[in-house]
Amino acid sequence: MKEHDLTFDAMGSHVRLLIGEPPAGADLPSAAEATESARRFVVEFDRALSRFKPESELSALNDDPRERVPASPLLRRAIQAGIEAAELSDGLVDPTLVGEIERVGYIDSRAGMAGEPLADALGSAPPRRPARPRPDSRWRELVVDDDAGEVIRPAGLRFDTGGTGKGLAADLVAARLRGYPRFVVDCGGDIRIGGAGALTWPYEVFVEHPLSGERSHLIRLGFGGIATSGLNVRIWRDAEGRVVHHLLDPATGEPAWTGLVGATALGDTALEAETRAKAALLSGPLEGRRILAEKGGLIVHDDGEVERVGPIAVIPTTAAASAEPAEVAA
Repeated sequence: MKEHDLTFDAMGSHVRLLIGEPPAGADLPSAAEATESARRFVVEFDRALSRFKPESELSALNDDPRERVPASPLLRRAIQAGIEAAELSDGLVDPTLVGEIERVGYIDSRAGMAGEPLADALGSAPPRRPARPRPDSRWRELVVDDDAGEVIRPAGLRFDTGGTGKGLAADLVAARLRGYPRFVVDCGGDIRIGGAGALTWPYEVFVEHPLSGERSHLIRLGFGGIATSGLNVRIWRDAEGRVVHHLLDPATGEPAWTGLVGATALGDTALEAETRAKAALLSGPLEGRRILAEKGGLIVHDDGEVERVGPIAVIPTTAAASAEPAEVAA
């Protein structure tokens, strides 16, 4: 089946769109036109919702001293997604840790910057322990008032799309592609798959091992979301020379070292998959298994062991057949 395939940079990562041609006679734009429309949407999403862009609507919200701030439908949906992720993860995926992430040095985008090797970081990391929700649960103070077109929160409470933005973007693009026979929307590893044709000809999603960097496992998926969260993506040294990363323990505001270095999760949507993957990694092995048990996933331990959890069909790449043209990487 012919598909239009486009990769570009946005949201500090690579975005890939694979869209099948619509059926003959369907009142739908061509796959090339749909791909270009989706690309423009993702670029605008990034422009409006990046905390790294001073001119973004998100930055304006975070700087606004008012408690009630007018907000576009897109910003309101992004705030609501952050609330949904916090609720699903019992506060582990907390969108209000802006000050904490800045204090460990993640002030500007680290896209394209070389990081510290994960194996070296593990050797100097503190004792492992599960992350915990922030005791005051400040994310509960975020309110979206769609009738008034406003976001309500205490002045000074800032919001970050970092934990949910890519999954939300993938889902919003997927909603625009209803009627297309097969499609993949891959926003930096937060992937949404859909279309009736994908149910009979699933896509092959390769999962990268966070320590080796190799494509260690393959998952065939015809519908829904899949996402991987790993410590290997962004590791650097802070002002004190400590090795740190971008996944914080909300209870302490410090990088979480939980005994896991990666987690892959399935979900009905990319946002759900992203939330479950992050929550599993932050929870550590025991609780991480519980989080992934319902929808399925993988966890990767500090020693590199990959453990399958729940209803997920995984093929080690050493046993996989040669990749089909429609392969993507989580």
